[in-house]
Amino acid sequence: MSKQVFQSVRYITVGEDDTGQRIDNFLINLLKKVPKTRVYRMIRKGEVRVNRKRIASGYRLEAGDEIRVPPVFEDEKEALPSPSRSLRECLLQSVLFEDERLIIINKPAGVPVHGGVRTPIGVIEAMRMIHPEWPQLELVHRLDLDTSGCLILAKKRSTLRELHALLREGGMHKVYRVLTAGHWKANEYRVDVALEKNHKVSGERIVQVRTEGKAALTVFRPVTVYKTASLMEAVLHTGRTHQIRVHARYRGHPVAGDEKYGDKAFNQKMREVGLKRMFLHAYHIEFTLESSGKAYSVTAPLEGELMDCLEHLPSSHSSTPSFHPRAGMERE
Repeated sequence: MSKQVFQSVRYITVGEDDTGQRIDNFLINLLKKVPKTRVYRMIRKGEVRVNRKRIASGYRLEAGDEIRVPPVFEDEKEALPSPSRSLRECLLQSVLFEDERLIIINKPAGVPVHGGVRTPIGVIEAMRMIHPEWPQLELVHRLDLDTSGCLILAKKRSTLRELHALLREGGMHKVYRVLTAGHWKANEYRVDVALEKNHKVSGERIVQVRTEGKAALTVFRPVTVYKTASLMEAVLHTGRTHQIRVHARYRGHPVAGDEKYGDKAFNQKMREVGLKRMFLHAYHIEFTLESSGKAYSVTAPLEGELMDCLEHLPSSHSSTPSFHPRAGMERE
């Protein structure tokens, strides 16, 4: 049985605590038992407006914004299910660091950072249920479904705003480990080409190299060179969707296991050595919170499947370059 949450249109003024939060996450928190499909439909159809204008689901709120929320119904039958026991245990065991401001986990591959139509429970929904004592818990950034590694969640709105500012201003150093096809040449390491994000008719996101796109810079460096592949570090200087994957493909070295931008023949060879996922891992993250002066430096070790894959790759006779996790942090 359904019941009405808001009997008429409601207007909400955004306060300081909600500044920087995405409109979809704000509404999902506000309308906790309303199906997410309904929330996104309200946004898409323009039923939800900010300052009398239509907005996209990724719009970030600013203090003083006026949000129009239409009459909606709460359907208890479609309330979010509880996370499975295996997901709870996986997330609890994945914690790399935690303090009173934030928590950093080693996100498992195959687990979405937030729920959707196909998978209602993602990292953020599960963590909110596991930790109801953190009512303001939010994702600071995102990782693709098949990407593992360092994922930051903020416990406080003030921390969320500060971390978002670091991301916008280049104050967060992020290093990935990625297995790519072939051997890179030194003049290929720096990839400074613009990217444009588009959507297919099916709704699938596809990113392409386009001069009219948004500026994107990735610096690659070799960690270990194998006979037919290279384990690289990738340092992001911008944070575009699918940036590492598209930049690696652009240089002719697609990411192992990448079904969207990768190479089928190379992916098959990697499956033969036991790789059943995309080899892209958010390995290391560093930043300093100005409000507290506290510096954070966290590393997420490669999971077993990725290590097993590397152990089964035939080695190369070429020398392995030296590597340091902060290499490439300098601005180019």
